[in-house]
Amino acid sequence: MTGPTETRPGLTGGALTGPAMTGAELTGAELTGAELTGAELTGPALTGAASPDQRSGSPVRVLVLEHDPSDPLLRLEGWLLEAGATIELRRPHVGDQVPEQPEEFDAIISLGGEMGVFDDDVAAWLPSTRRLLVRALSAGIPTFGICLGAQLLAVAGGGAVVVGENGPERGAYLAARRDAAAGDPVFGGLPMTPDVMHYHFDVVSVLPAGATLLLSSPGYPHQAWRQGRAAWAVQFHIETDADDVRAWAVAEGAPLTPRFGPMLDEAADAMAEVWRDVVHRFVQFAKLQATARGDASATTHPTRPASTPISAPISAATAPRAVS
Repeated sequence: MTGPTETRPGLTGGALTGPAMTGAELTGAELTGAELTGAELTGPALTGAASPDQRSGSPVRVLVLEHDPSDPLLRLEGWLLEAGATIELRRPHVGDQVPEQPEEFDAIISLGGEMGVFDDDVAAWLPSTRRLLVRALSAGIPTFGICLGAQLLAVAGGGAVVVGENGPERGAYLAARRDAAAGDPVFGGLPMTPDVMHYHFDVVSVLPAGATLLLSSPGYPHQAWRQGRAAWAVQFHIETDADDVRAWAVAEGAPLTPRFGPMLDEAADAMAEVWRDVVHRFVQFAKLQATARGDASATTHPTRPASTPISAPISAATAPRAVS
């Protein structure tokens, strides 16, 4: 898709916001769509891990946007395949085109990266990514943003991103589950204080209007949220293990504080179970939504068999660092 390239706002003296999402990039019609109530987002069919019966049938086509070679799918790949998804991987950093229409897929996952949300001069695909996410929000296509992907989702909905005034979050942390998470179809099974692994400098300072905060923390409150009808975002990384995060710190020359020590290994182990289940519930939700839409994309588009690996993951130890 073509369109005007945005000028990156400065990082000092103001937030990175998403006003361009309502202007030249998209028409007003593409930004409309009724919000679902909390009741519509819950129910027996949307809670708990997917059963074998629910995972059978047509696979869920998941578009994955890899923005940076330092932050590939890693263990997220296996979790998606386990849940019955097929992965349509796009690497725009090596020339892959960002699709224009989210309805071509059953779900979208936007990964992390070293760039900022409006660093269009170093990542020319970011305007197309923001447009895609706005359309996904409007169409109700299930979407999941991770770190940079979460920030892109926030600005697509009109939120704001700034450099964190308390400095970067790097290493192992705890987040606190908010009451709204209990009835959420994807986050409802989380423990009260889930372990998370961070590596970012920018933060979402203002959530989009109507967003529901699901996880918080004292340092930066917007740790995870639901946005629109069917989108979720996490400021931390769920795809990495402890060694991946340490490798980013070593590559950057960051001090290896206690947050990179044994507590990081413990966090990685705990997250492997908790966030695997979250990913499974997300795929289940996407499958149910596709069925409700009468979406035939799983049968009308050629797909890669779920049992076939998409590629060998790029090692974070040898790739450039990711900071969002």
